Amino acid sequence: MRKNYVAVLDIRSSEITSVVGERGVNNTFIIKSKYTCAYDGFADGELLDVPSFVSAVSETVRSTLGSASGIKTFYVGVPGEFLKLVNNDSVLTFHSAKKIHKSDVQSLGKMCAPVEESGWKTIRHSCLYYVLSDKRKVIDPIGAASDSLQGKFCFIKCAEAFIDCLKQAFKKFGEIQNINLIPMNFAEAMYLVEPEQRDECAVLFDLGYISSTYSVICGNGLLFSESFSVGIGHVAFYLMSELDIPYEVATTFLSTVNLNAKEKLNSTEECIFEGKTYSFSTVTLRDKIREGLDGICETIEECRASFTGKNIDGKPLLITGEGVKTIRGAIDHISGRLVKGVEITSPKVPYYDKPQFASLFSLLDMALRDAAK
Repeated sequence: MRKNYVAVLDIRSSEITSVVGERGVNNTFIIKSKYTCAYDGFADGELLDVPSFVSAVSETVRSTLGSASGIKTFYVGVPGEFLKLVNNDSVLTFHSAKKIHKSDVQSLGKMCAPVEESGWKTIRHSCLYYVLSDKRKVIDPIGAASDSLQGKFCFIKCAEAFIDCLKQAFKKFGEIQNINLIPMNFAEAMYLVEPEQRDECAVLFDLGYISSTYSVICGNGLLFSESFSVGIGHVAFYLMSELDIPYEVATTFLSTVNLNAKEKLNSTEECIFEGKTYSFSTVTLRDKIREGLDGICETIEECRASFTGKNIDGKPLLITGEGVKTIRGAIDHISGRLVKGVEITSPKVPYYDKPQFASLFSLLDMALRDAAK
């Protein structure tokens, strides 16, 4: 396998995708292979069916190894439900002003490192920003003159139970020598949000199928991140429960109803499933779907209330994930319900510039950066 390729595994709450890719021109990507496998997903920080997860990971990895030779390392994106964020800050003082060296930055990072915690392993850390003695905030202090160095760090831990399940899936592939874990909330923050937005703080919401993640981003790290087991699939489940219809019918109605359309009051929507016709007024379906979306909005508001670090009320909600395009008019409804500007963010990649590919290309971008180091 060529050294400039990387193999990544994107674990979402309804399917797992593996990709082998490399960097293209103008910061784009060249995809050599791509495989997707559905599985039972996860909720409340636990895999719903471990054998289903292990089987899906094994199937996608096997397909990847069959399409590209020489793969020895896999970069695996860890979903937010299996992550824990710790923020710490500290300051180094010097006898007099001096040029900041790499060793000073490393020493400060060690000072901020959180205590080890049973059941959790730190898989990534970064500094949101540094502060020099003249109160200037900088992203890279190396070479600057200062008699002190302050830094605010974020450390991201992964649940060891999740790591154990991954190891179980990979153990049959002896050629894989390394499994590098990448926090998906961090990868999306660094790839999807421009540095200028991060410097002033930004809010990113990944709307998934079963699980979603709300993150507050600052500089080169995360100030806050919380995942919850609510996604677009729960809107379908709500529709199923309220109207007493099969889940498959509910998901069909989610994709056919337009919340912004102005149909006549007597218009209806129909779906034929297993030989039976299901018919409901468009108004009824639209109201029920809005009620389901309101549950997601309430959770977003709870996350906002939980974050007390900075005033982010004026920041737009950047939204991505596979749930964004499922329901036409959903983003307008969420914006109105939250009384906040909502902006869809997607990878800036031809043919893949859709929110459902956000986690995959965020992971691929970070994996390529890690491999280049």
